[in-house]
Amino acid sequence: MKEIEQIYFNDFGVAFHWRKNNEVLKDRIQMVFKETGFYLSANEIREFAEIIDQTCRETGCADCCHRARCHKFLLKTPLHAVDLAVSKSELMQIKDLVEGTLFTIELLDYLNFACKN
Repeated sequence: MKEIEQIYFNDFGVAFHWRKNNEVLKDRIQMVFKETGFYLSANEIREFAEIIDQTCRETGCADCCHRARCHKFLLKTPLHAVDLAVSKSELMQIKDLVEGTLFTIELLDYLNFACKN
């Protein structure tokens, strides 16, 4: 697709920048997963990563008889009016998508700005 510049993907979703008039719009990142799309700034994605980390710490499955095969629970998002119903498996896939996206944009920023001679 010429309308997007892909940043990161996994089996659960994709993150990309939109293109408009052959220019990559880098101020926001489109993340699509679980039939849902979020159009977030890099700071909002960092906030989402922190929310996910906190949620992972709070959903300890070690002592639970379901062992991560439980029903869904609510995952907060950087958009305070929106929560997602996810399973533990989906949470891990969203975590990978968010962390992979952050890693890629930070690496590209480093390569494009800090490494210029």
